[in-house]
Amino acid sequence: MHILVIGASQGTGALAVGTALARGHQVTAFARTPQKLAIEHAQLKKVAGDFHQSASVAATVPGHDAVIITASSFSAFKDNPRYFSQGTGYVIDAMTNAKVKRLVVLSAFGAGESRRLANPLVRLLLIGLVLKAQFEDHDRQEQQVRNSGLDWVIARPTRLTNGPARGRTQKKSALESVPNAISRADVAAFLVEACETATWVGKAVQLGG
Repeated sequence: MHILVIGASQGTGALAVGTALARGHQVTAFARTPQKLAIEHAQLKKVAGDFHQSASVAATVPGHDAVIITASSFSAFKDNPRYFSQGTGYVIDAMTNAKVKRLVVLSAFGAGESRRLANPLVRLLLIGLVLKAQFEDHDRQEQQVRNSGLDWVIARPTRLTNGPARGRTQKKSALESVPNAISRADVAAFLVEACETATWVGKAVQLGG
């Protein structure tokens, strides 16, 4: 497959790039500073672009089979309270125009209807107060994705940790609890899997493990 990873320079996005390459895919790594991505590969193309510039996104999307959105910057919410939803809207428009169907979006456990699964203290203090703006925008982002008409998958990982993939990910599309932490590497593996298979299309998936 030709997979576009948006927000690919570090974190889960960079791990998704590496995972996709290891599985034999051709990958485009899209980021403001793609040179930060410490991967070189014959099947990898690095593109400098802005998730929040429609022309930048529209120029990059055509020719891909799937798009993964991992772009995230909690500090950016001070200037743009629609960081997730604005950029995702540009991606959806570009995919619709280019007839690219598979969209995989990294959201968060506690967004949308999964909020009721969160620990009450986390729900009150973290989701409802400290990260209120971010979770409100994840809600908007998820609704955009559901209404997009694309073959979408929403990933909602619990607390992200560093370290290697454990390969014991619990994946629940029903509103069921999952372990309260998961490695970024395991999340990256799911994001690529969601591009490859129809199993999770049209579903928001809670991830833990």
